[in-house]
Amino acid sequence: MHTPVLLGEVLGLLRPGAGQRFIDATMGLGGHAAALLERLLPGGWLLGIDRDAEALARARERLEPFRGHFELVHGNFRDLAKHAARLGGKGADGVVIDLGVSSCQLETAGRGFSFSADGPLDMRMDPSQGRTAQELLMHSRADELERILREYGEERFARRIARAIAERRGELRTTRDLASLVERAVPRRERRLHPATRTFQALRIAVNDELGALEAALGTLPQWLAPGGRVAVISFHSLEDRIVKRMLREHAAAGDAALVTRKPVRPSAAEVAANPRARSGKLRVAERVAR
Repeated sequence: MHTPVLLGEVLGLLRPGAGQRFIDATMGLGGHAAALLERLLPGGWLLGIDRDAEALARARERLEPFRGHFELVHGNFRDLAKHAARLGGKGADGVVIDLGVSSCQLETAGRGFSFSADGPLDMRMDPSQGRTAQELLMHSRADELERILREYGEERFARRIARAIAERRGELRTTRDLASLVERAVPRRERRLHPATRTFQALRIAVNDELGALEAALGTLPQWLAPGGRVAVISFHSLEDRIVKRMLREHAAAGDAALVTRKPVRPSAAEVAANPRARSGKLRVAERVAR
């Protein structure tokens, strides 16, 4: 069973109650949504959004006990304002945005998100559209690949890896091909993480325009969050957290929101021990201010 990250903290800070309307903007396998729905009944309703149709199908099964109290939409959370129009009224009483890659995506070799098992170089959150990681590698110049690796992966050996990719790109067909090439390009002293970790992160972010989607979604906060409503955003690396921190502060400075968390909330030692993937999670929460 998928374990949602920082669940207790999300519930405590979003304060879901009977009859309220909530949005889970990145449904994944429905862990946060199920816990929210337990507290929204009777009379509450939840809208779930995800780019991954397979994840939505699995979430629907998990939420079967709440049938009639939720709607699932195959879409991109960057269009949160458009999707929130389904709620009617002034917007949602609470919104959760979990930016992590689901365990299902990571563990399915055919999705290409991980180098732990060999699979195609895909990496698309929505396999029905957009270019794959392999297409990006094949058609990007070395300097563009270097920018992607440096900007999205914070990879100190971005130039070396980009040049290696440009020279051998015709040989890159699977995740293992790419991971092996990066491993050969990075000096052996750099072994705290697998040498390909940052490269895979950078390519996934680029393929899915994850940071652009995050900015687009948070930029429209007053359009989808009701006065008094709260948004909780869980990020997993510094690039995401910087955007969340900056944009929530901008909304606060404009008088549209108030910061509920001045510093990010981190998972407890007990949660990290039970779910190691939670270790890098950071939760920030803001409340919409009535104007």
